Amino acid sequence: MTINLSKGQKINLTKDNPGLKKVIVGLGWDTNRYDGGYDFDLDASAFLVGGNGKVNNDLDFIFYNNLEHPSKSVVHTGDNRTGEGDGDDESILIDFSKIPANIDKIGITVTIHDAEVRSQNFGQVTNAFVRIVNEETSSEILRYDLTEEFSIETALVFCELYRFEGEWKFSAVGSGFQGGLASLCKNYGLDV
Repeated sequence: MTINLSKGQKINLTKDNPGLKKVIVGLGWDTNRYDGGYDFDLDASAFLVGGNGKVNNDLDFIFYNNLEHPSKSVVHTGDNRTGEGDGDDESILIDFSKIPANIDKIGITVTIHDAEVRSQNFGQVTNAFVRIVNEETSSEILRYDLTEEFSIETALVFCELYRFEGEWKFSAVGSGFQGGLASLCKNYGLDV
């Protein structure tokens, strides 16, 4: 049975689901009809963060140009440039058993490619969601629908998965940024 979360809620993934080792982080959205002459291209990313709240190096940033962490603990399944169709638009696979000990948190984010140039923002995006699926059983564990109004933001932290006392937890963040991918990188300690 799926648990529906609201912004700010947290759930213990591994304690509430004994034996959970691998999950699929499914992300989805719809874009409003837009007369600005450009299609939307939304991109999911994952930031693997250490105890200091920052990524340790560029390899801890998983996105369309770096699809797999060296540990194989986080794998991006590829860029969906259109977001067409139902279901997940992009997915990130996470294997909790392979996450390096120096990683305490994984920030799951979505940005709008070239948003400033195209005059696009998340106010033009609807039905945004993130869901966690048990890869082994294909059953959906939880879902967080982002219902907040983001009228100027071009980047969002959808959720964070974090390690606490040996367990992995999920936090429904729903936090927006102006400045696209560069702002997110700065937030997680990466120079762009």
